[in-house]
Amino acid sequence: MLARVESFDRTWSRFRDDSLVARIATEPGVWRFPAEAPALFELYRRLYTATDGAMSPLVGRTLETLGYDRGYSLRPSATPAAVPAWDDAVAWDGEALTTVRPVVLDVGAAGKGYLVDLVTEMVVEAGHTDVIVDGSGDLRHNGPEAMRVALEHPLDPSKAIGIALVTNGSICSSATNRRSWGNGLHHVIDATTGVPTSRVIATWAITPTALEADGLATALFFADPAELSASFDFQYVRMLASGAIEFSPDLEGELFL
Repeated sequence: MLARVESFDRTWSRFRDDSLVARIATEPGVWRFPAEAPALFELYRRLYTATDGAMSPLVGRTLETLGYDRGYSLRPSATPAAVPAWDDAVAWDGEALTTVRPVVLDVGAAGKGYLVDLVTEMVVEAGHTDVIVDGSGDLRHNGPEAMRVALEHPLDPSKAIGIALVTNGSICSSATNRRSWGNGLHHVIDATTGVPTSRVIATWAITPTALEADGLATALFFADPAELSASFDFQYVRMLASGAIEFSPDLEGELFL
């Protein structure tokens, strides 16, 4: 299991010098990825389209200039770099990624959830039938009884805004109070503006896989849930900066309103 995590990290991490992503950041070219890549790139493309370009794997350079860099300096080094449009910078053909310029990929909006899926599959294949894999904000459950998950209040981590029930599926969350620094700086970047988003402050998405749940948890910062529901089958909760809470009518669980 540790070897699988290391292999995934060595491909996708922008925080290590020996990763494939680090090489892509230095020069354009045609890059071959491991077998897990199609599912990740294809989900990103769907969410890029569903959010009108706001959710993109090409935000890495912008995050670096804002201070969320390899050394975790948390100090902006320059005016945020503009995020290139997908079709202007890269092309994915199902097997290889072609880049026309050096780009810093950041798949953190869905990659950790995907790794949770891959680890869960390993544990289930080993014969275990009652499993929870916890990726710190990204959870995958397999088993006969529902997993009860508290929804952390983004403005007070000692409180929950509700409880979600997840059975044989995944719940992933994202919030602007995590990986935040400076004056309004955090890791959720709107690729259409190049700056951190502000209208939504916390999201939760529930789907069968952590890959989709993780990606949708980020997409909910940018897109209307009803529009996302046209392409994805999921339950959700999100909190706005105003304090208002939106949630799907079929949510399994309860909210403390």
